[in-house]
Amino acid sequence: MLKMIHSGWAYIALIILIFAVFNAIKGLTSKKEFEDKDLRISLFTLIVAHIQLILGFIAYFASAQFAFLKENGMGASMKESGIRLIVVEHPLMMILAIVLITVGFSKHKKKESDKAKFKTIAIFYGIALLFVLSKIPWSQWF
Repeated sequence: MLKMIHSGWAYIALIILIFAVFNAIKGLTSKKEFEDKDLRISLFTLIVAHIQLILGFIAYFASAQFAFLKENGMGASMKESGIRLIVVEHPLMMILAIVLITVGFSKHKKKESDKAKFKTIAIFYGIALLFVLSKIPWSQWF
């Protein structure tokens, strides 16, 4: 059940992150004003990502792969690519992605110009999106 909630929320988080990146790129390229709507999109993405992180931590410690890790150690887990993905690679990249989203949101607030705000969101959220897409366990997702 927990894995299902984590996976379901991941669809929402991914769609919103993609939307935030495209919104920032559109704002940057069209030289539009950074409005409250743009702030809300960035903030909502940040909130959804953090909720996904909490769900991910709960799912991680309740997973069979984590049980395998506890029982057999890190060496055995690293030898199994499917287990390594779930216990090391996926969590690490997702945590880094959420750190980038958090830093990007924080940094954009300090920018004076609309262009700088959009650019900051586009860069940080865009790299975070690449991290997320690189380590989604696609075989388990569909």
